[in-house]
Amino acid sequence: MSNVAAPIIPEKKGLQLYSPEYYGLCSLGGLLACGITHTAITPLDVVKCRRQVNPNVYPSNVAGLRSLFGKEGMRGLFTGGVPTFLGYSLQGLGKYGFYEVFKTQYSKIVGSENAHTYRTGVYLAASASAELLADVMLCPMEALKVRVQTTTPRFANTTREAWSKVVSSEGFGTLYRGLTPLWFRQIPYTMMKFASFEKIVESLYNYIGKPKNQYSKGEKIGISFAGGYMAGVLCAIISHPADTMVSKLNSSKQPGEGVGAAASRIYKNIGFGGLWNGLGMRIVMIGTLTGAQWLIYDSFKIACGFPATGA
Repeated sequence: MSNVAAPIIPEKKGLQLYSPEYYGLCSLGGLLACGITHTAITPLDVVKCRRQVNPNVYPSNVAGLRSLFGKEGMRGLFTGGVPTFLGYSLQGLGKYGFYEVFKTQYSKIVGSENAHTYRTGVYLAASASAELLADVMLCPMEALKVRVQTTTPRFANTTREAWSKVVSSEGFGTLYRGLTPLWFRQIPYTMMKFASFEKIVESLYNYIGKPKNQYSKGEKIGISFAGGYMAGVLCAIISHPADTMVSKLNSSKQPGEGVGAAASRIYKNIGFGGLWNGLGMRIVMIGTLTGAQWLIYDSFKIACGFPATGA
């Protein structure tokens, strides 16, 4: 049977699966998972974004981290940390919360038998729908993050200052000029993230072969982390060209220039190979990030009395 079958009552706290409380707690779990993890890897993100915008700024990722710390200390390593935390907390809330909602609703629409048989399609549709909404929540802070991380000299000293400077000089709509490329980056990424995670975790449980009610909490969380890390590597590869383009657009789009024209101009300058700048760092970053997110998310679900994803 599908894992989105008729609601049951977990023993702990009497919270009901697929209830408003369940979706609210899943949203909170997503907020914690994404906000904490993205903020923690801000130093890697700063180096990645700067190398995407200017491949010659650092000879290597390690050299970039050393340069940042040597010149600016911890403040330099965590440039853009506040908009990162705010933006990705909001995105995580929407991504995980809406994914659970859409997964349940789409399963109801097609029926439990079809939902189980074609569950990969349900995962893909639910994750794409969730990310479409989550990116609207993320986009303004993502624009500020990239501007602060890639502009030299420093664009602003605080997130509030950066917001005021952008809105007053370029208008509020500037904060959403990267939404379309953000969708191109994040929707395929999230579809891969959720669908591959669900299938990898399912395969891990099947490979180990124990009845699912015999797994300890630690074993379930370990499976979630392993599945998340493997899914993250796939996510990094499929979404990297769009990630590079988002960074370029947010840092070098000219006043009055349309998104399509800017993307065309940037592509002519960097070529196909340039879209893959920083991929190695992003594979390490996204693999670790995705594994940690699923670890936090499923740990939170288990603490609330709900089963881990796939368990």
